[in-house]
Amino acid sequence: MMKDILVEIENAEDLEIGAEGVAEIVQNVKMILATPVGSVPLDRDFGTSWMLVDQPTSRVQAELSAEIVEKVERYEPRVRVTEVSFVRLPEEAQEGRLIPRVRIALQEG
Repeated sequence: MMKDILVEIENAEDLEIGAEGVAEIVQNVKMILATPVGSVPLDRDFGTSWMLVDQPTSRVQAELSAEIVEKVERYEPRVRVTEVSFVRLPEEAQEGRLIPRVRIALQEG
């Protein structure tokens, strides 16, 4: 049976040096989500696009969901993305900020 884990990037800046096991995997997924594409010199494709600003919410959710699945499964092969959803905090509704929540399952083996 695969272990199901919910990953949120609200606290992506909390890096644990020397993380191991599940903590390392979750940290890697957070890093993928929090890194803008083009910002890693030796791998310009690492991370997710931040170029969807001022686009309709439904379009942003659809495009970002597809990109999150593709990037997480490419850069962290120990997991499979099972769900991508978005949270809107009531106090930030006017700004249109979406916070991705990614549910992952650890690959067996």
